[in-house]
Amino acid sequence: GVAKIHTEILKHTALKDWYRLYPERFQNKTNGITQRRWFALCNRELSGLVTELLGSDRWITQLDALEELVPYARDLQVLQRFTAIKQEKKRQLAAYVLAQEGVRIDPDTVFDIQIKRLHEYKRQLLNAFSILWIYFGIKDGSIQNFAPTTFLFGAKSAPGYRRAKGIIKYINEIARLVDGDPQVRDLIRVVFVHNYNVSYAEKLVAAADISEQISTAGTEASGTGNMKLMLNGAITMGTLDGANVEIRDVVGDENIIIFGMKTEEVNALKAAGYRPEDYYNNNEVIRACINRMYKGINGCVFNDVADSLKNSDPYMVLADFDSYRAAQQRSSQLYQDTRKWTQMSLANIANAGVFSADRAVNEYAKEIWGL
Repeated sequence: GVAKIHTEILKHTALKDWYRLYPERFQNKTNGITQRRWFALCNRELSGLVTELLGSDRWITQLDALEELVPYARDLQVLQRFTAIKQEKKRQLAAYVLAQEGVRIDPDTVFDIQIKRLHEYKRQLLNAFSILWIYFGIKDGSIQNFAPTTFLFGAKSAPGYRRAKGIIKYINEIARLVDGDPQVRDLIRVVFVHNYNVSYAEKLVAAADISEQISTAGTEASGTGNMKLMLNGAITMGTLDGANVEIRDVVGDENIIIFGMKTEEVNALKAAGYRPEDYYNNNEVIRACINRMYKGINGCVFNDVADSLKNSDPYMVLADFDSYRAAQQRSSQLYQDTRKWTQMSLANIANAGVFSADRAVNEYAKEIWGL
């Protein structure tokens, strides 16, 4: 298994018969990332500060050296330098987005970023629904004191995955809706970047304030985007799925924003007979969001996506929606306390050492390949 929760799912669900026969053949090797590309190369400003604070660049091959950053969470001058570097990376990304997309974004807003393959289980739809709720809430006055936020998406779908392409179109139409409304566009902005790839990702992970890791619990084998974003100081907002579980374990509940059902709760709801129509009928916000799909946004209707949510909702977007909305509100409030947010960010960087690919490959070499 490539994350601890993935290994447990293999043992007790996917391959339980084999596990009963050969338990000794099952072990966990959580994925990792290379800090050479995803920190040293893509964030020279922050990695340079880390080298200065640690007195050497040994983290390049021994990422757990980052643990020595922990005491700096009490150093106001260091926290201010971290904040200034994050702001510089946001300015760089804003300039790149303007050049690539022709869209102007404000680096003084929260950069809330979801970058990964477009798939229903990764639930970009959950994020999009929340953006619509925020949009409606700002307009009717029910949402107050929301930190101005830029929501950035990067994704590609499989060539024949029609519904995924529909979701991409849906998010882009929400972006047009928001951008065309002068009452809202200074408070929220939505950008779906074109041709998302590693070069774009290098700029996005270095600038992110919030890392969206919102897959349905029990569906993500591991994920490594969450590790790249964490290493660059983004705060994870996510479910207890994939490697999010281990990120939570190393940073502590106070340095991550967790929401939604756990794997066992997802399984129990499925076993009891999940009825998404109940959420549609009983939740005014959900009903408004789905009805807007049928009604259309900028003349585009999304009947297929709406029918899927209302009638089957295989990845339980509706069941986790209220919990996710609460997480969005919490993140907005936390961000407005700059010192607290920067301390959370530093805690994520300091505890990222275990997610190095060096550790993962060494475990394979010693415990599987016998090298």
